[in-house]
Amino acid sequence: MKRLQERLTPLLKEWVVKGPPGCACTIVKNGELVYQEYFGYADLEQQIKIQSDTLYRIYSMTKVVTCVAALMLYEKGMYLLNDPVEEYLPEFKNPQVFRYNEFGVRSASPASSPIRIKDLFTMTSGLTYGGDSTETERLTRILMEGADNTKDIRTLSKALADIPLAFDPGTHWKYGTSHDILGALIEVLSGETFGEFLKKEIFEPLGMTDTSFRITEDKRDRLCKMYDRTADGELTPNSKRDDSYQPESRFESGGGGLLSTIGDYSRFAQALTRGGELDGVRLLSRKTVQLMATNHLGPQQLKDYNWPQQKSYGYGLGVRVMMDPADGGNNGSIGEFGWAGLAGSWVLIDPQEQLSVVYMQQLLPSLEPYIHPRLRSVIYGAID
Repeated sequence: MKRLQERLTPLLKEWVVKGPPGCACTIVKNGELVYQEYFGYADLEQQIKIQSDTLYRIYSMTKVVTCVAALMLYEKGMYLLNDPVEEYLPEFKNPQVFRYNEFGVRSASPASSPIRIKDLFTMTSGLTYGGDSTETERLTRILMEGADNTKDIRTLSKALADIPLAFDPGTHWKYGTSHDILGALIEVLSGETFGEFLKKEIFEPLGMTDTSFRITEDKRDRLCKMYDRTADGELTPNSKRDDSYQPESRFESGGGGLLSTIGDYSRFAQALTRGGELDGVRLLSRKTVQLMATNHLGPQQLKDYNWPQQKSYGYGLGVRVMMDPADGGNNGSIGEFGWAGLAGSWVLIDPQEQLSVVYMQQLLPSLEPYIHPRLRSVIYGAID
């Protein structure tokens, strides 16, 4: 894979000049480590370089872990994907939906159907993130701004269930807190805290010793600094979002709460590339990974799922799924899947090519629409 070094290394070096102060990339092909490089700084002010054991806030790459964990319980027959969520989380019984008449007057009325567990996986539940576009987003924003990290995921689930949904479950796609509710479901089904379940069932078996919801004192100096970037490239450290990682926090976000290293997450990605198994540890069956990496959205939901960098993709059980490479001018494989994190971390999993890629950085805004498609095109362009 000489071409990887020749093409990818200059690109990553260019990015740490113009974008994040540091980044890392690990690529595994056919079980062999073919690229592993670190560039720039984890701490620009103190000139601490990115290392193999640097810790990153992986934000929404947590979602892939959460969905795998939930599917492990699915494989044990503890629920079915079409089961109503209210059978396990009674706070979601009789959900309400905000509706608008022809004059724009808002009211709330019963949903046309219950939220199914599948709707949580596929972001078709009607739950949203906080924002200002709809009343559901506004109320969710107020709730999340007022929440502190002493509350656990079950408390959040009950509070979110009181907010009317943005649409009838199953009718649209909307990115939101659905995978946090999956974390609450895992707690109820397993009888353990979400973090305990992940540690026992995924992290310890795979040897992911640095992946967790909390930062311990002995690892603080390994945590990469987060940087805000202005339009002209000026970087400023940002620690505003770090309260949830502290030892006293009880909040374990299935949607975005994990810290990890590039090595740890690469082991997780390799397991999925290999059909759910790595080094004798099986997380999921090959058939369940195939189900996860299958588009589950209908025509209307695919219209809603319209982020520019996701053109050519559908959405499976918590992951983007490559459907039509020509549509997005994409040289990847049909069936490639993965996701990204708020600060620019990214995972690509391609069972067909037996290829996994993990990229890490810590930058807001992340420049994701620029960086990730270029990573993909260069990596696939170097495959023999």
